[in-house]
Amino acid sequence: MTNRYNRHTILSEIGQNGQDKISNTKVLVIGAGGLGCPILQYLAAAGVGTLGIVDFDVVDISNLQRQILFGTSTLGKNKAKAAKARLEDLNGDISIIAYAEKLTHQNALNLFEQYDIIVDGTDNFETRYLVNDACLITNKPLVFGAIYKFEGQVSVFNYKNGPSYRCLFPEAPKQGSVPNCSEIGVLGVLPGIIGTMQANEVLKIILELGNTLSGKLLCYNALTLQNSILKISRSEEIIQSVLKDKDIFHKKVVNFNCEIDSALISIESILSEENIQFIDVREPHEEPKVESLDVTSIPLSELEKNLSKIDSTKKKIFFCQSGIRSIRAVELLQELDIQNCFSLKEGALEIKNIISNRHYDRGKTEIISSK
Repeated sequence: MTNRYNRHTILSEIGQNGQDKISNTKVLVIGAGGLGCPILQYLAAAGVGTLGIVDFDVVDISNLQRQILFGTSTLGKNKAKAAKARLEDLNGDISIIAYAEKLTHQNALNLFEQYDIIVDGTDNFETRYLVNDACLITNKPLVFGAIYKFEGQVSVFNYKNGPSYRCLFPEAPKQGSVPNCSEIGVLGVLPGIIGTMQANEVLKIILELGNTLSGKLLCYNALTLQNSILKISRSEEIIQSVLKDKDIFHKKVVNFNCEIDSALISIESILSEENIQFIDVREPHEEPKVESLDVTSIPLSELEKNLSKIDSTKKKIFFCQSGIRSIRAVELLQELDIQNCFSLKEGALEIKNIISNRHYDRGKTEIISSK
């Protein structure tokens, strides 16, 4: 291993003692997507002794534009497991653990207790707040990153009595008000830049070198190459509000309001029904296309302008990439007193996967097993 880490150990600021610190550290990365891939790649190459990877998603061809650990041979495979296989080839001297499951309030605390540093590579606000609160309760430093089109953010939370993510953003934005990269797009190299910055912060924490971004939010613009750093203050009131609920944390469930809960529906429960209008509220460029169903395409941004395309005589089933925009579509129509509207729990990829394993005979309106 001497040769593998030679460029680290010959740095007087690191040396063998520093490399030993890296090798003895356990880091958990939440999400093996655009941010998670470069984070994992560089931490594995650096020799972080134990790397945990949490991701329940599967590799899609649209991921390959920026998620550098994957290739065509991994399409359809779980991201955590595919990343583990690639990283073991990069560095077989470290321990890599794949958790092919969704992070929840029920499993987060137990997972976080097993690691020294948590890295957030997620793309939705619900999970970010879950990660932040679990880090506060388990007293783990959190390295945060976020991307949006051509811009990115990096910070370090809950480190040496520093601020938390909630100190910066006390409350999550309204569901569906902020699209993720699968909905609005992202420059392919941006998650690589931001993810590498996150990996850098992890190594600085381990080695206790330089100045971390604790108490600071670095904002990066890929088009102008401008950086700005905003100061973040710790709010003891906000942090204590999280800690006082630590005993009931595991009982919480990330969910929508009851009105929307009643409008959620599964694709398996309706494929055999008649008199249904499927409405895709994604943008026209988004993949995968669901060609096995008769689908009306109305992007969410144009929904109110195209109410005439909605059949009042049918049960209306909305879907998008992940279920966020379809919920917003149902909310909008409820406000307009348009009834019999439902949001599919599954995103477009899952719909396609389910349908591909079934033969849907529209004439008989029944599901026939493909066996």
